[in-house]
Amino acid sequence: MESMDIVGKSKEDASLPKATMTKIIKEMLPPDVRVARDAQDLLIECCVEFINLISSESNEVCNKEERRTIAPEHVLKALEVLGFGDYIEEVYAAYEQHRLETMDTVRAGKWNNVAEMTEEEALAEQQRMFAEARTRMNNGIVVPKQSDPEPEHK
Repeated sequence: MESMDIVGKSKEDASLPKATMTKIIKEMLPPDVRVARDAQDLLIECCVEFINLISSESNEVCNKEERRTIAPEHVLKALEVLGFGDYIEEVYAAYEQHRLETMDTVRAGKWNNVAEMTEEEALAEQQRMFAEARTRMNNGIVVPKQSDPEPEHK
């Protein structure tokens, strides 16, 4: 059996990053509480099973609506169908917060006009970003970029 950093029997099994899950488990408990490794593994497996259950039911809801992409409303409906209706309000609030944070990040970032860029503009922006990255990597020492041939126009 190959060594793995994730909980799961094989690469085909759904799994979660063990280190991240262990950190979440520790953050949820008082500092003086310790959790045995077996218990951590069991909690992680329970999380995997819960995600599989919600995903499967979300897929069923999606299929009943003759849709091909699972949307947030399918996940919320799956929670209700599976008897987790008490969590819907909190899950929806977390989704809205994530959506707003993601929107703010895109607005504040350099990528807000990417869809409106031409291919040439996108290439120029990519080259500019590479140059910035090279400068940062070299601790502010500007290393001249090798000249690129001019793009051919057809």
